[in-house]
Amino acid sequence: MPPSLPEVSALAVARSETTPFDPSEELARLHREQPVTRVVYPDGHVGWLVTGRAAARAVLADPRFSSHIEVMHLPVDMGEVPEEYVSADGTLAPPKAPGEFTNIDGPEHARYRGLLTGKFTVRRMRQLSDRVEQFTEDCLDAMEFKGSPADLVEAFARPIPAMVICDLLGVPYESREQFERKAEIVVGNEGSPQEVYEAFGELQRYLSGLVRQKRIEATDDLLSDLTTTDLTDEELTNIGVVLLGAGLDTTANMLALGTFALLREPEQLEAWRSEPELTDSAVEELLRYLSVIPYTVRTATTDVAVAGQLIKAGESVTLSIQAVNRDPEHFPEPDRLDLRRSARGHLTFAHGIHQCLGQQLARVELRVAFPALLRRFPDLRLAVPPGDVPLRAGGSIYGLRRLPVTW
Repeated sequence: MPPSLPEVSALAVARSETTPFDPSEELARLHREQPVTRVVYPDGHVGWLVTGRAAARAVLADPRFSSHIEVMHLPVDMGEVPEEYVSADGTLAPPKAPGEFTNIDGPEHARYRGLLTGKFTVRRMRQLSDRVEQFTEDCLDAMEFKGSPADLVEAFARPIPAMVICDLLGVPYESREQFERKAEIVVGNEGSPQEVYEAFGELQRYLSGLVRQKRIEATDDLLSDLTTTDLTDEELTNIGVVLLGAGLDTTANMLALGTFALLREPEQLEAWRSEPELTDSAVEELLRYLSVIPYTVRTATTDVAVAGQLIKAGESVTLSIQAVNRDPEHFPEPDRLDLRRSARGHLTFAHGIHQCLGQQLARVELRVAFPALLRRFPDLRLAVPPGDVPLRAGGSIYGLRRLPVTW
């Protein structure tokens, strides 16, 4: 193995030393020199890193690449993981969880996906806009009432998606505060490993009870809708856990990190404020520019050639989303935030049969929340120097721990 082979544990999630929004210089160099390259994973597995958009789309669209977690090697050190979550060969292999549909393939994945897809159509998600608008205004009212300064993460970015996911799952109002607190510990990894695992168990038990309640007395929500299918209580519980994890932390970090980016680019912020018709393109550009989910992983089930490289069966491939979303062959001047840009074709929500199920819901939340914030606080600005804003780096979702703002 050549000694210059890069370590993917650093490459997969690292950001530029000069700006918190850009991929590392090493990722940019790899894209220029070799968009599909060999790397060593933290567990010693020799796999691949993809930094080119065309190659990434090819992998994501190819059914010969598996999303199954039992054959997957991860590009980051997972730290302390319970023994039952690790297979004999060192790959991450959590116990089978019926209803957990994100890391499986084939007919089982198609079954879950088919039952859920109709619940996340563009039309249905747009119907949620009124609810999202109300949640957003409630947060802004509370923020304005408490006065300046404020932590935008706590006051705005986290509460909005939390309210939306509670509404989607049908969590009763009297349970929402405790539910949201446990969810933040789990999806935000806020706490020790033991605290995270304990909170996860409590969430599962709560959702299990909620599913049983929905079977007895259905309400107007996603879980109630799904009780009319052939899904078991265990499957419905784990689907709820997946939707919670997928819909809460990602959107919260998009709102916080997106606001941070706009406050550092006042011309772009003012353009959006003065031209509300930019909203759709602005949201897509922020999704591309920020890439809060820095990578995704697939594993070859047979030998496959990608961009001139032979990827052998059993080899894991890390797709650097932050790198492919800055591919200059598809996005001219990719490191420039340009809200007027057509950012169509970004891979923030992945591609192919495993692309993000809730992407339309995320778009609704972002299209409502950002303009509302800009309208309510026209002189919003950072309350600390940009370098003092604490980042949340190194995990599976990139974002901010706090965003002190004033107005």
